Amino acid sequence: MHALARSLLGLGLLVSVLCAATSCSRSADAPDQRPAAIGAVTAVLPVSVDELDRLLASHQCMAVDANGDSTRRQMGVIPGAVLLRDLDAIDQLPADKATGLVFYCANSACRASHEAAEKAIAAGYTHVRELPDGIAGWVKAGKRTTATAI
Repeated sequence: MHALARSLLGLGLLVSVLCAATSCSRSADAPDQRPAAIGAVTAVLPVSVDELDRLLASHQCMAVDANGDSTRRQMGVIPGAVLLRDLDAIDQLPADKATGLVFYCANSACRASHEAAEKAIAAGYTHVRELPDGIAGWVKAGKRTTATAI
């Protein structure tokens, strides 16, 4: 029994060390990084199609389309989305860096939205999320799209 207690104590110490090394523990003084509504973040967090639809309907964020012209012509765009010219086109984003932004591209295999979202965070935007399912997931869920005049 004594050996079991030592093993459990050692395991607890190991978990504590690993937790501290990966920053999963948080002091009482540390700010809460969990998103509220759209949420202030320092990393790109995902949003579901239905959650984005609710956020857009309540004007809590704006969608940012990181797709190319071909994908936009084929699948359309989320109504009201900002259409990035390229992934470095941060100047197309709102001046207010606290504006909720949700980036999307074609689908979960596409990385363009994630790259653009990371650039927005690096530029100081504080409420940035990503729609991993992209416009393909949006369309599959039966959500409305608009055509682009490209």
